[in-house]
Amino acid sequence: MCLVLNYSRMKNLFKNETVFCISVLAALFSMFIALPDAAYFNYPDYKTLALLFCLMIIVAAFKKIGIFDKLRNYLIFKASDLRSLALVLIMTCFFASMIITNDVALITFVPFTIYLLRSSNQKQLVKVIVLETIAANLGSMATPIGNPQNIYLTSVASLRMEEFFLMIAPYVLISLVLLCLFTLSIPKEKIRNTIVGNVNINCDHRLLIALILLCMCILTVFKIIPYYIMLIAVILGTLLIDRCLFKEADYYLIATFVCFFIFVGNIKRMSEISFVLNSLVSNHEIMVGALLSQIISNVPAAILLSGFTENYTALLVGVNIGGLGTIIASLASLISFKFYGSACPKEKGRFIKNFTLYNVVFLLILLVLAYLLN
Repeated sequence: MCLVLNYSRMKNLFKNETVFCISVLAALFSMFIALPDAAYFNYPDYKTLALLFCLMIIVAAFKKIGIFDKLRNYLIFKASDLRSLALVLIMTCFFASMIITNDVALITFVPFTIYLLRSSNQKQLVKVIVLETIAANLGSMATPIGNPQNIYLTSVASLRMEEFFLMIAPYVLISLVLLCLFTLSIPKEKIRNTIVGNVNINCDHRLLIALILLCMCILTVFKIIPYYIMLIAVILGTLLIDRCLFKEADYYLIATFVCFFIFVGNIKRMSEISFVLNSLVSNHEIMVGALLSQIISNVPAAILLSGFTENYTALLVGVNIGGLGTIIASLASLISFKFYGSACPKEKGRFIKNFTLYNVVFLLILLVLAYLLN
């Protein structure tokens, strides 16, 4: 009986946390190449791990305070027709993901989109959700804290604030223009008036603490304050806001990072393998990063490839662009697919078809841009 239960748990774990399970297997495999020793403690980028943990807690705090619900409810009153509503939702995902990350933006706004359009505008629902997903994945590349790969590569590359924004700005601007153009394909139909409940935000000490902690995270990204100071501040601040927020962190993602750090660290100790991978990645960071992301998603691709190149800015562009394409290129995209599949189980194929078509178009355009700029 226990064996059956354990097997069921393991099966569910692999289904729900596939990338984590793969990272564990990769780390265990690499331990046969380089047996555990004191050098293992030098593998992880502790600043990245601390930032991931802290940002998860801060975003959870904003959600608990009611910021996201208030914003979501406010936006509906700014739309006069379907195209206007779609543009508002898509642009909100684009800009919100810069601060709250792409996955949180989709968790917040995709269910709301389904609620608004499922009954009255079913034909356009897929297109809006697909564009929201693309917007979240592209908007998140605009800031060092928009997604996990940015947090990691910005830390490893020791990029200054102006360097990061100058490097990523062309891709963000083109993405914004493309999203606006694609939104024009949505008809200007009347939308059903939807009563949205009022949500009050308690503008008390909790909001002020969360904002201060967010600023500390941004300052830590650019090495203005040490990461351990930020970590201590976030832990103390969370105790003041609500200690239950500690449960909201995605510890599987943090553990995934640790496992990939171990895997890459061990592979680098094998000179033959390291030489081959360096040769494959060197001067091809953008293309290799984008292509590998299609298979293992962009976060693991960023960690893996960073061990075999020093051109981190090109790699950052590659894995961010690589978030487009397949449904697994960015794990945040699976959030949209899961929500849509639950609401419209018979339309999953239609979602994948539209998702792949739009993503490939965006991916090719941005790869051409990257080729011209590099």
